[in-house]
Amino acid sequence: MPIRETVVPDGDVWLAARMHLPDDQSAEAGRRPGVVVTGSWLTVKEQMPDLYAARLAAEGFVAVTFDFAGFGASGGSLRQVEAPVRKMRNLAAVVDWLRSESGVEAERIGVLAVCASAQYALGALARGLPVSALVSVAGWFHDRTSVAPFYGGDDGVAERLQRAEAASQSHLAGTAPSLVPAYAPDDDRAGMTMTMDYYSNPLRGGVPEWRNEMDESTWAHWLTYDAFAAVPAVRVPCLFVLATRPCSPTTCGRSPTSLATSPPSTGPLGSRPTSTTSPPRSSTP
Repeated sequence: MPIRETVVPDGDVWLAARMHLPDDQSAEAGRRPGVVVTGSWLTVKEQMPDLYAARLAAEGFVAVTFDFAGFGASGGSLRQVEAPVRKMRNLAAVVDWLRSESGVEAERIGVLAVCASAQYALGALARGLPVSALVSVAGWFHDRTSVAPFYGGDDGVAERLQRAEAASQSHLAGTAPSLVPAYAPDDDRAGMTMTMDYYSNPLRGGVPEWRNEMDESTWAHWLTYDAFAAVPAVRVPCLFVLATRPCSPTTCGRSPTSLATSPPSTGPLGSRPTSTTSPPRSSTP
């Protein structure tokens, strides 16, 4: 599938984006439906987003991946910081840009969000993101109560919030940020401490473009975020696909394919129902 590298402005920050295009781009093919694909927290477009986007392009979609501000090849002065509000704003900027592309059908654009970005996409929908549907794959949705057990309960959360405060003070003072691993099994200071082949495997998520780093100010945003607050305001169809086994090129290709073959009149990029289903209250990172 053809790929076009580009940049998308979000205020004064430039976001590095990648368009995965169908093979047939002739005028006779007409405008295509579009999908913006986003991945897990602390990741870059070359990880899970590009895998899904390639499958979607093969089915006739214009699929876009991008690096959120502060990650990968995108701009942003705060690097390796997981800030939900900033990510929601970035997503909105990319959707607005995609709606203006001449080869894309503006009223048939959706979001496919993997893992943690699903809760940010849900929040963006509540804020009026102009898309027709959201599909989440292995979506991670949390609030302060449900996320605490993953980090040692109230005591573990309190400790990490103290680290976040120290990191924020360093930023304000203009000193070097406090960076810890994004993924490191059994390292209490890391963002992800469970053993997961994805991030350590160079054939999967351990790609050269990914920095295995997290600014500890992330904890202040991550541990206090409430994904479920957005649910009452969402008015577009949402499909929550729960992964039951580790993602591979075979299993990861199935969900985008089923999305692509839905009838346009009733499928996720077609009509706009006025109700949605609440996301599951527990998942996996």
